[in-house]
Amino acid sequence: KAREEWSSAEAWVESDRFFTLENGEPLHPDWVSRRFKRLVELSGLPPVRLHDLRHISASLSLLQGNDIKVVQERLGHSSRQITSDTYTSVLPELARREAESMTSVIPRSVSYDELRPLSLPRKLLSDGTAVVYAEAARNGNDAWIISVKARPDGRALGTIKTSAASQESATLAVVQWVRDHCKKADLRILSADKITAQLSEAGKRRRLARFVIDGASEMGLESLARAVLEAGERDHGPSEETVRAPE
Repeated sequence: KAREEWSSAEAWVESDRFFTLENGEPLHPDWVSRRFKRLVELSGLPPVRLHDLRHISASLSLLQGNDIKVVQERLGHSSRQITSDTYTSVLPELARREAESMTSVIPRSVSYDELRPLSLPRKLLSDGTAVVYAEAARNGNDAWIISVKARPDGRALGTIKTSAASQESATLAVVQWVRDHCKKADLRILSADKITAQLSEAGKRRRLARFVIDGASEMGLESLARAVLEAGERDHGPSEETVRAPE
């Protein structure tokens, strides 16, 4: 309709553009930026550039749980790696968000005795994060002895004993133990890996889980607990299942 009105006055400019000035002339990028800045000022919202909307949209989409492949295609990135590298700051938040409601998932019937209180030296967090491993062994009475270490040949940072009926329950016990310690020590479990290989031979030690911890308040580990509970429905293999932000 606007084109017809301006054409009748022989003033319409055919620019082959969808968004134009009133007479059809193409919009200059600087005009769009200045107009957007003015609208932001009038709205009373915090300052933000027009180009920032692209990043805000992608970040919100990832935080809402959309697959990174969908975000990649919407942004026009040539690969998922580019999208992942660009929004790495969002991915830890995804891991934390997935973990928020662990309290409601962990069975409280899984009890343990703390043989040696868990202690994570601050030097482990000198780079901001620390990786620790839970190693487990079954004794002759089918009790689980679980220790947390910073490296396989290192000393135990803490040890518990549990009479859990299964390896899954033993994993839940160590998750609960590490979670409770981090909560008291003002630390945060950023992500966790669950080892799915079965510990069938008594006395043999093997890694049960891995935790990545940083120096912020812990928010839970729902995703790990959910993976542990679901593990009984799948065949156990020699691989690791990683509970972390979706790619």
